[in-house]
Amino acid sequence: MKNFIAPSILSADFAKLGKEVDDVILAGADIVHFDVMDNHYVPNLTIGPLVCKSLKDYGIKKPIDVHLMTTPVDDLIIQFCDAGASMVSFHPEATQHIDRSVELIKSRNCKAGIALNPASPLSLLDHILDKIDFILIMSVNPGFGGQKFIEKSLDKIKKCKEMIDKSGYNIEIEVDGGIGINNIRSIKEAGANIFVAGSAIFNSDSYDDAIKKMKQEISAN
Repeated sequence: MKNFIAPSILSADFAKLGKEVDDVILAGADIVHFDVMDNHYVPNLTIGPLVCKSLKDYGIKKPIDVHLMTTPVDDLIIQFCDAGASMVSFHPEATQHIDRSVELIKSRNCKAGIALNPASPLSLLDHILDKIDFILIMSVNPGFGGQKFIEKSLDKIKKCKEMIDKSGYNIEIEVDGGIGINNIRSIKEAGANIFVAGSAIFNSDSYDDAIKKMKQEISAN
């Protein structure tokens, strides 16, 4: 399965967001990751569909991956899909009808994902694997960027990969939280193929060097 680096714009300079996204794409980013927080489901407030539409209008062509840390989710699913999102994930605890929310994403020709907090069990996926395209495993507690990777997440990623392999479905594993050059290889070896990195890229001296080194780590045998 192909590997993807997905910089999280939560760590970007919002005063020059278009240029920041251009720069990370030129540096080799594959996906643009949106962390959407509502100060209700998580203790922070970030960005809405208008920012997604603005980047699309600005000319961003790379896939936009929207992670909804909000409750409720259905209205925002519609708004982000309409604004140009390519992938949308949400937390099962944040909706009353997981299946309906997944179908809402799929009906708008976007990839559908389920996001799992560090303490959320993999069993939440048992009855939805046949309908989703990816699983987003949070390796920090959602709400803020720059947190340290929770090491127990590696075991969860491995178990998730085993569950997918056993199911026979073609589902990707995305990991978000505390990913950097020093641990991205072990995350890949555990079974992930989409790597969300915020501060490790946007706070680095060189986006090119940071992304290049990450890609070297995940392509190493």
